[in-house]
Amino acid sequence: MFLKRVTGSLIAAGLLLATACSGQNAPLPSAGAASMPSAGAVALASTLQPADSTSILKKLTKTVQIGSTVDPKNGDQGPHSLQMATLSSGKVMKGDLMICDFSDSSGTAGNGTSVELLSSKPGSKPTTFVQSSTIQGCDGAAIMSAGNDAVYVTGLTSKSDCWFDENGKAQKCHTNPPKDPLASGYAPQPPGSSGFYSPFFNVVGDVGAGGVDLYSLGIYGQGTFYQGVSGFPVTKVSGWNTLGPSGLAYNYKNGTLFVVDGACNSVVAIDSMPNLLIANEITVNKTCTKFTCKDKKATCGKLVKTGSPLDKPYAEAILPNGNIVVANTGSNELVEMTPTGTVLDTKVIDTSTTAGIFGLWAAGKNDNDTVLYYTDSNSNTVQELEQ
Repeated sequence: MFLKRVTGSLIAAGLLLATACSGQNAPLPSAGAASMPSAGAVALASTLQPADSTSILKKLTKTVQIGSTVDPKNGDQGPHSLQMATLSSGKVMKGDLMICDFSDSSGTAGNGTSVELLSSKPGSKPTTFVQSSTIQGCDGAAIMSAGNDAVYVTGLTSKSDCWFDENGKAQKCHTNPPKDPLASGYAPQPPGSSGFYSPFFNVVGDVGAGGVDLYSLGIYGQGTFYQGVSGFPVTKVSGWNTLGPSGLAYNYKNGTLFVVDGACNSVVAIDSMPNLLIANEITVNKTCTKFTCKDKKATCGKLVKTGSPLDKPYAEAILPNGNIVVANTGSNELVEMTPTGTVLDTKVIDTSTTAGIFGLWAAGKNDNDTVLYYTDSNSNTVQELEQ
């Protein structure tokens, strides 16, 4: 069951799809609260000002270790996903970095069950935010609202997307959808929206379904989980090698969602993501180059970049100037490009032959103060690239 578009509004057309940890409904944002993007901000060239051609990656010449990501209680490791909190609430403090541990203490991929909090200051030590078997194979954690009062965590092995409050207390878990979630992101309300009545979403990259799932958290259609984009190619093998729609970056200013797919070595853009109101509204072909859209006036997809130097890309971040940085798992290399796909710079940040970069986060206000955080599963740390 799914949502239908009727005279510009949303109506629920089905049942909640969930396995309950509790019977509560998902939280709504505080009235007037400022929403912040989950994985950075960028948009289609056709809807943005001209891209900044300045390469920030070339400026980031210094590497600083922030701290270990190994869970202090159970030894979970293998950090995946990365997000910085913008405000303080409960256990989550402004500036904290939130990380998923994908592996257990023995290093077995897909057995990790923990979410860590780590201050963004060098020399920080991790604290456990959540430890639960319901998020086994933890690979995505999204702080959902401006008040940080909800965190949605995906587990590849548990095949779930679970909601926890700001203190890490379990609220509800959803399965089918997602089938095999590889990422979790937050798509907040755009500026000037009508508060409670404007849709906002938990967005999930689902390699089991080869698509992007959306969990509606606005009053209209609240609690509805459906697949809005389908057809992404997927490479499903054991451990971290599963590739498909993973890196998610949303521009809350104009509603554009960017998706990285390592199976087709591409970055694609979904225009007007809040208008994805019906199941499978956009279908992507297996090379990620063409898009079939049920209502092109409402939303459609476009190719940003495909092929070299992309090499099994997994994670993505958006710099303050609008450029995109993608992390290759095939080479542990970062690739910076404009929103139109022009490559500006590349940088190898881990010389190991084992894939290690599964989480990225950019912070700063302009070209001169931008920093880039990344997780490294080979050293089980968060590192910072700075100028």
